[in-house]
Amino acid sequence: QAWAVSEKAPASITMLADGNGAFTKALGLELDASGFGMGLRAQRFALYAEDGVVKLLHVEAPGEFKVSGADAMLAALA
Repeated sequence: QAWAVSEKAPASITMLADGNGAFTKALGLELDASGFGMGLRAQRFALYAEDGVVKLLHVEAPGEFKVSGADAMLAALA
């Protein structure tokens, strides 16, 4: 909630946390970074859903930031 407030996200946007990684695991986007001392993490991704249905999912290749940023998501939704 604090992130939504700090970013002034409109009420029409729902921002969710995935503290135990259950959502990430269900999506198949879990990343084991134990070798780097970071444990289980999420791959970098951006997801857009309407009424609980995933409409757009952009997953980054390792080490890249090309498809999950705001500009890429907005362009894909246009």
